[in-house]
Amino acid sequence: MIKKLILYILLISQLFFFIQCENGNKTISCFPNSSISYSADLNLPQFQKLSGINGYAYIEAGPLTGTKGLILVRIDANKFLAYDRNAPHICPGPNTRLEVKDDFYIYCPEDGAKWSLTSGQPLEIADRAPKIYPAQLIGNTVIISY
Repeated sequence: MIKKLILYILLISQLFFFIQCENGNKTISCFPNSSISYSADLNLPQFQKLSGINGYAYIEAGPLTGTKGLILVRIDANKFLAYDRNAPHICPGPNTRLEVKDDFYIYCPEDGAKWSLTSGQPLEIADRAPKIYPAQLIGNTVIISY
């Protein structure tokens, strides 16, 4: 009787595990959680592309910029989005660092997933948007914090 009970509990726990993986919870649990704190001075040359609407800039990975860095995008005159460069739909690996392609969409080199550069909406393969951090324009500096 006890053996049957243990077997039953093991089967239910395995079923729960597989349901979580299919729902994408596995990628959420293995997504690195890190503090973000960065100031982007728009007067600096590395942020020149941010002068126009839909312009973007990469922020390299560092102690307060995530494990793979950020993509900062200018949505309109006063609105910016900061995307985490970790692919949101698969666990982090060597080819899961997101990049901008054709100045139009965000791309995952691991599997070809695509997202809209200006909204983060999934376009192909992925079922969720990249992680977005608050970005606020103060004067000529974009402050990103989380």
